Amino acid sequence: MDFIVQNWLLIIIILIIVIWIVKIYNNLVSYKTQYKNAFEQISVQLKRRLDLIGNLVDGAKKYMEHEKETLMAVTQARSGLLQATQVAENNPSNANVMANLTTSQVALESAMGGFNLKMEDYPDLKASENMMQLSEEMTTTENRIASARQGYNDLVQKFNEYKKSFPNIIFASLFGFNADAQNLEFSASLEQLNEAPKNLFK
Repeated sequence: MDFIVQNWLLIIIILIIVIWIVKIYNNLVSYKTQYKNAFEQISVQLKRRLDLIGNLVDGAKKYMEHEKETLMAVTQARSGLLQATQVAENNPSNANVMANLTTSQVALESAMGGFNLKMEDYPDLKASENMMQLSEEMTTTENRIASARQGYNDLVQKFNEYKKSFPNIIFASLFGFNADAQNLEFSASLEQLNEAPKNLFK
């Protein structure tokens, strides 16, 4: 009888351990899925912002016929950020990929800064209804990006803290969750880029 009781106790202990390990694995999967989904929300808004910038450039072309270099710089930077965003969608845990996204953001900020300076020479363009509407849409989009980025970074921290806690760190390695999730930090706030269209109407 004692032998049977001991066997049952052993089986119960093993089951508890297995359930505990499965729970750790499921939590790792869940937290990773959460932060990846959160990045997808950022990606949607980043792409919307890039579309708005494309519309901004298209609207300025007929006024800024002699500013081809400035317009080209914005177009190329916009294309670079779009590509970096698409790559980051597939692997937001890759530090190099996220660093490239940040670098591409900086390049676009620089190009938009030059675009903004040139716009000062075109008062009719600054006062156009189309540009004012684009400015409003940019403001809304920037706010959405800022909110989505904060939510994403919170989930990244949650995942990394859970993964690195003991004994989770042991099983995280065994299950292949070796890479930390990467925060999305730009060198300047996303709102600064929005100053380009907003400055058009001063």
